[in-house]
Amino acid sequence: MGVDVLLGLQWGDEGKGKIVDVLTPQYDIIARFQGGPNAGHTLEFEGIKHVLHTIPSGIFRNNVVNVIGNGVVIDPVILLNEIKQLEELNVDVQSKLLISKKAHLILPTHKILDQASEISKGKHKIGSTLKGIGPTYMDKTGRNGLRIGDINSPSFNEKYQKLKDKHINLLKNTNLLKDLESIENEFLDSVKYLKKFEHIDSEHFLNNASKNGKNILAEGAQGSLLDIDFGTYPFVTSSNTITAGTCTGLGIAPNKIKKVVGIFKAYCTRVGSGPFPSELYNEIGEKIRKLGHEFGATTGRERRCGWIDLPALKYAIMINGVTELSMMKADVLDSFEEIFVCTHYIQQGEQIDYFPFELNENTKPVFKKISGWNQDITKCKKEKDFPKELSSYIAYLEKELEVPISIVSVGPNRTETIIRF
Repeated sequence: MGVDVLLGLQWGDEGKGKIVDVLTPQYDIIARFQGGPNAGHTLEFEGIKHVLHTIPSGIFRNNVVNVIGNGVVIDPVILLNEIKQLEELNVDVQSKLLISKKAHLILPTHKILDQASEISKGKHKIGSTLKGIGPTYMDKTGRNGLRIGDINSPSFNEKYQKLKDKHINLLKNTNLLKDLESIENEFLDSVKYLKKFEHIDSEHFLNNASKNGKNILAEGAQGSLLDIDFGTYPFVTSSNTITAGTCTGLGIAPNKIKKVVGIFKAYCTRVGSGPFPSELYNEIGEKIRKLGHEFGATTGRERRCGWIDLPALKYAIMINGVTELSMMKADVLDSFEEIFVCTHYIQQGEQIDYFPFELNENTKPVFKKISGWNQDITKCKKEKDFPKELSSYIAYLEKELEVPISIVSVGPNRTETIIRF
């Protein structure tokens, strides 16, 4: 068997968690391949909203193994809190969660370094979640990092102290270390707790599972436009959020990847700084924010809102090799008589229909007006219940993007999901 991939095609917050949850019954294993607690995957069912940060979104389904892959960076404190919240809901996390020995640890000083870095940038800050993600990946590539496999090593304390001392030296001219001791104690207690879980060589585990006929879904975090190489650099995350990240984040060979499911919103959002050509600075953008409850699941920050961006979406589809699409939050546009689509950009006086090397404040969108459906679609149970304007919007996007839309979300609950094929 191969490995299917599910990832976001915009700037994150597309609704990946919901679709993983919906699709999980088709799979034996759900594996996160990159990112860390800067992710916020929201799932809603039985009247309760759940937000996952590190644990894969298949954790609520029975008889499914969830793997935190080697490409993920782990904050033991946040992971422990997440586990305890799930256990309060009678989720048997320990029997369903496996952690790669090669996943790197976020230290308390990584988070302080993150804060110091953002402060130093002033008005040019990138909008970091301040979870220590960037500094942890920097230590990983700098060959200084600590990994899950190290916590059972007799030399763990020595390795931890060495890395901590390096960070303290970098921070010595700041006043950000005053609370380090209390934060450190919580970190070390959480590390001890994680020893209870099974730590695996995830590359062997996943390849053997595939060889033995198990169905595997690789779950991405953030979005393709935040990819460290192909996103809107430098306003990006610190990992590869695209399909290729599955290979390095799980140890899966490229020829093992089969279906690639790209998730996108019927409009567009972004959290933090960075270019956003189709952003709406008016009451329409505010209306979308309120109707869509567009506030960061991890940070609580307001999301910037705008119309869907086709050049960016086509670019994300291309670099990911997307084979099918899931359109999320169509219901947020229920009360609009007309909606708009960004079809091109104007940059340096030239109209372009592709995603360029750099977007900036001078990159202007070209919009196409489309009739809205202007009615409640949350009660739709099948595609035949869609208003004709929604069906036309879907058909238009499929033609422009040249990829079929297999799933349309008409509400936040897992039951408010229309599988088209």
